[in-house]
Amino acid sequence: MLPGGSGFELLKTLRHQSDIPVLLLTARGEAVDRILGLEIGADDYLAKPFDPRELVARIRAVLRRTREAAGGATRPDHDEVLKVGEIEMSLGSRNVTCGGKLVELTSVEFNVLELLLRNAGSVVTREQIAEVALGRPLNAFDRSVDVHVSRLRKKLGGFPGTEDLIRPIRGIGYFFSVATPEKSRA
Repeated sequence: MLPGGSGFELLKTLRHQSDIPVLLLTARGEAVDRILGLEIGADDYLAKPFDPRELVARIRAVLRRTREAAGGATRPDHDEVLKVGEIEMSLGSRNVTCGGKLVELTSVEFNVLELLLRNAGSVVTREQIAEVALGRPLNAFDRSVDVHVSRLRKKLGGFPGTEDLIRPIRGIGYFFSVATPEKSRA
């Protein structure tokens, strides 16, 4: 239903030129359409209307499968690591250590911390955290970002020297108070 053709035609053309991951997002939700889209070469298929959190989850799954197919899951030398002060975050294994000790985080807490580490030394707005970590826009009276950050602060605050790493900036968001992150390939 695209101008000048269909998404299926576009996908066929794309598949002849590239193996980039494709998630079809369409109003055509019948089983025959889903099957056709997947057989033509889509990596996933999502019919409208959809929950934005499901879209984010499906995108992450497609990217995870793509990395695994490329050998990323079996090659730890391609694991990106963010290190800021005593906190070290392995994005491939989704492990976080503080002072060499493992910190147990939920998926959302991990996503919040990743965003804060990538922007260490800069203010990250509550809206940015909601979009990236929760996969949805922030609503007017929504306090979920603050709850997740509070839990994350408590978990990190249990280690010496980490009590005030994440500082709230009233009315705006949060600030990770260490210099810019080091990025490396472990």
